Amino acid sequence: MTIEYATRYRPASRIPAEPGKPYFIEKGEGDRAHLFGDLITVYAGGEQTENTFNFFTVEGPKGDLIPAHVHADTHEVFYVTQGAVRLFVEDTEGLQQEKLLTPGDFGFVPKNCAHAYRMERHHSQVVGVAAGPGGTFERFFENLGAPTQAHGLPHRPLIPEPHTFGTVPERYDVNFLPDHQWRTR
Repeated sequence: MTIEYATRYRPASRIPAEPGKPYFIEKGEGDRAHLFGDLITVYAGGEQTENTFNFFTVEGPKGDLIPAHVHADTHEVFYVTQGAVRLFVEDTEGLQQEKLLTPGDFGFVPKNCAHAYRMERHHSQVVGVAAGPGGTFERFFENLGAPTQAHGLPHRPLIPEPHTFGTVPERYDVNFLPDHQWRTR
């Protein structure tokens, strides 16, 4: 059994809002949000780590490419635990790479590198960690998407209105690149 806290983001959360407090969260019981076709579960965020890193999972079905984006101040880790995820990355000199990641595979995206991903198999899952001097971006998921108490994937993909993509870069260090072209595939 885990304790529930009221936070400024949610009426009930299993993540304490203040830093320096140990806690435990049972599988899947973090702060959940639906975005695109995915379920994102945050287990630790900026509030708990004094804005040094976050820890989350992304679960999804085989689907479309998540839009290309860049984080100016945040490094991001992709560690696949289930299924297969294709990671697309472009470094600061314009070199593009793509790699199919399967369980146990790891991908690192430094700050200022454009990237995107696509779930290649149903029931794929990525463990994500993001860290950087500018803070963390985990609240982006529920602000562009929708907070949920559900444990499963959304019944229909939750695609934000195009104008909302421009509202997130300054608050969450997520800058979408709508005209970006991947030359790899």
